[in-house]
Amino acid sequence: MQKLTKEFFTQDALTVGRELVGKYLVREIDNEKIIVQITETESYLGDIDKACHAYGGKITDRTKTFYMVGSTIYVYLIYGMYYCFNIVTDTINKPSAVLIRGAKPIENIEKLSMLRYNKPYDKLSLYQKKNFLNGPGKICKGLNIDKTFNETSILDNNIYILDNKNFDKSLIKTGKRINIDYAEEAKDFLWRFYI
Repeated sequence: MQKLTKEFFTQDALTVGRELVGKYLVREIDNEKIIVQITETESYLGDIDKACHAYGGKITDRTKTFYMVGSTIYVYLIYGMYYCFNIVTDTINKPSAVLIRGAKPIENIEKLSMLRYNKPYDKLSLYQKKNFLNGPGKICKGLNIDKTFNETSILDNNIYILDNKNFDKSLIKTGKRINIDYAEEAKDFLWRFYI
């Protein structure tokens, strides 16, 4: 499997959001590879999207990452405790990004389990297994992603995405994004992609 290139991430956020579903996110920690399959994404387009942090050309210390070139990582904190992992898309000064919202373990589940719950996978409850990586904060905890990744690149050697040409794209569904009821008409945009 090949790594995705900058050209992939300089497409628009809707294309990237849909195309990322089914691909493999690889995180290297202590010379070990953790691999998860992306199962859910949400796209955000600053020009027209009231749910986007950069809506209306807003530039702050937090949102300046949105204006960087596609393939830049954008990490922010919600509720003062959970990190959210996004990948900026499109070209410079076109504020858009894709949030990685859900994943499933593919390789090195034991390392994932220790990072996520601080105990071996076989000691997890059914509830913990069901909710292993089904949310952006859970993914960041399992993959040890924090604010230090902000403004780095998804093309690095310690975090990258592999293509998965065997994935059946007909399995991808679309729906409304989650927890954005404040976003007026944008709350109804079908910009969530999931298996």
